[in-house]
Amino acid sequence: MSVTEILFTPLLKADPGRPLITHYDDATGSRVELSRATIANWAAKTANWLRDEHDVEPGDSVAVLLPAHWQTVGLLLGAWWCGARVVGAGEDAKVAVVPPGGTADADVVAVASLHPMGLGAGAAVDYLDDVRVHGDDFTPWEPVPGSTPALGESTVDEVVAQARERGAELGSEPRVLSTLEWNVPSGVLEGFLAVLAAGGSLVQVSNPDAGLLAARRESEKITQLLG
Repeated sequence: MSVTEILFTPLLKADPGRPLITHYDDATGSRVELSRATIANWAAKTANWLRDEHDVEPGDSVAVLLPAHWQTVGLLLGAWWCGARVVGAGEDAKVAVVPPGGTADADVVAVASLHPMGLGAGAAVDYLDDVRVHGDDFTPWEPVPGSTPALGESTVDEVVAQARERGAELGSEPRVLSTLEWNVPSGVLEGFLAVLAAGGSLVQVSNPDAGLLAARRESEKITQLLG
């Protein structure tokens, strides 16, 4: 099974309405909260888009060149769901997803707007606009082997084991406040997958205002800090 099926699907089945990520951008004052069910829809649309539109198969590289953001969550989970190997900057890829103005060495380069309400970027290949037309459910054609590369040089089995090891340090079902960036692979593992493995939810803050963090820790009922 894929990283998504192992670490995320059990959370979805247990409580689909529970928040998975609450994203703040202190530079714009935005707050967006998405449930496990909503993220599952984004991930399924992404997996269908990658497989059906761009022929991504298990082991193919998808470069995720986005900051820590709710849009990145759907992209990561969708990429793993169809068996892709998530890579970072400087890696050749079949598909790359970049922020506005970003570039990448890939067969297809798509732009994610990072708009808080999910508006498209108006790019020739626009991640958010393109995935919307794809289905809300995804079924792999074949199971993803545990030996499939999944994150950098690590396989599915290795990524899951590493995420569970780090997740154990966060406790059970933590509410995590994080300012960590999701560089590939270590930031994705520590700042995102470990939270999934612990059964938790994430409050991710971009462009953090130090003066707001203490109050936010109380209002969001935070149990663990990262960053």
